Amino acid sequence: MEHPCNLSQLSPGEKGEVLTLQTAGAMRRRLLDLGLAEHTEVMCLGQSPLGDPKAYLIRGAVIAIRAIDSRKILISRKQP
Repeated sequence: MEHPCNLSQLSPGEKGEVLTLQTAGAMRRRLLDLGLAEHTEVMCLGQSPLGDPKAYLIRGAVIAIRAIDSRKILISRKQP
């Protein structure tokens, strides 16, 4: 396993597995409601022209997450 990093560090086409959410309150609840629980596979699909937000494939749904929020999601990158 590679060293943990945050979700915002994934480049388009890369996959990772959620290790933990480093946030609390309403934002944590929203992320959990979107399916970002531990051991969930996430794939970065692309980013907006200015780089923020990025689009991620999470449990079959495409979700856009801002960098400020994705920095609080700890993942491990998956090898291709």
